[in-house]
Amino acid sequence: MPRAILIVLDSVGCGGAPDAGDFGDAGANTLAHIAQACAAGQGDEGRSGPLHLPNLDALGLGAAVRLASGDATPGLMARPTGRWGAATEVSRGKDTPSGHWELAGVPVPWEWTVFPDETPAFPDVLTAQVCALAGTDGILGNCHASGTEVIERLGGEHLKTGWPICYTSADSVFQIAAHEEAFGLDRLEKLCADLAPALHAMKVGRVIARPFVGVDGDFRRTANRHDYAIALPEPSLCDWVQGAGGKVHAVGKIGDIFSMQGIDTVDKGFDADLLTALAGRIDSADEKALIFANFVEFDSVYGHRRDVAGYARHLEWFDAALPDLTARMQEGDILIVTADHGNDPTWRGTEHTRERVPVLVAGAGTGEIGHCAFVDVAASVAAHLGLPTPKRGRSFL
Repeated sequence: MPRAILIVLDSVGCGGAPDAGDFGDAGANTLAHIAQACAAGQGDEGRSGPLHLPNLDALGLGAAVRLASGDATPGLMARPTGRWGAATEVSRGKDTPSGHWELAGVPVPWEWTVFPDETPAFPDVLTAQVCALAGTDGILGNCHASGTEVIERLGGEHLKTGWPICYTSADSVFQIAAHEEAFGLDRLEKLCADLAPALHAMKVGRVIARPFVGVDGDFRRTANRHDYAIALPEPSLCDWVQGAGGKVHAVGKIGDIFSMQGIDTVDKGFDADLLTALAGRIDSADEKALIFANFVEFDSVYGHRRDVAGYARHLEWFDAALPDLTARMQEGDILIVTADHGNDPTWRGTEHTRERVPVLVAGAGTGEIGHCAFVDVAASVAAHLGLPTPKRGRSFL
């Protein structure tokens, strides 16, 4: 019996979103710009030369980028041997929940609340609620910030005062960073969990616990991130699979993104750990299972930091691991590699970019899918697993 492996390379967009200008992102293209930078010798830290992704490119990666945007893809010119296309999002956001929910068949039916890019960013009533729940006299941050930058800048003061570091971004998110030992991981998670209902009522998509460790001048985030996401407005692909008797195995932050709705098992950790976990799930998952994985470090470690060379290294790392994953597939399995939005490391600022995403399929023959919708991914997985036809999307299999 068939199984489906759905892998989201977080933020690995391919440009060309027709509404990118509405988001200030006209011309952004994560994959094409990384390939062009590497070909120009601008991505040689820890690696060298043109972007080398032979396995992803053989599935159709370069072709998908050119289909999506028409941009040049130096180093990614293979003739595809898999099924390939490019997907366009309709949800009015360029954030993680919007992308993942829509890939799972549920476009976001509302406008997200985002906080203004000013200081203070949060209304006084929200700040007071955080202080009351945390038992502190104030908060630090209260602004738009990069997560790594804000702990470098305010981590020392956090250790002195005990005040949580609260920040946001262009996404609909409220993030709280705190020292895992001095503040306490359990205390941080309870603070986020207690605060989440009020923020979800405001249509803020996620409250994120961002623990870190270390000393002033040497802080580093841990793998114990926890997202408290707003509930989906209707059942998703995960629920459809469970309803048909299958299991859903979440690898990475999938469980958090879907608020554990329709999720049976969870594996968390850094991307290197998740790769091992994903391989294990492919080996052991029963028939009719959905293995749903997210690799976040493309986005969190390299995209937001605008690190072209680091992003290229991580793409090459995943590409080198892909043959082992496909070798573990059983007869009748499909493996889909896609993304949820863009985060062009050559772009201005530090935020996500509105882009189309590649759709690459192993185990379903060869051929061009063409342009498709995010919801078509869910419809295709549903068709492959023999689930009832969903109300949105069409199968490209």
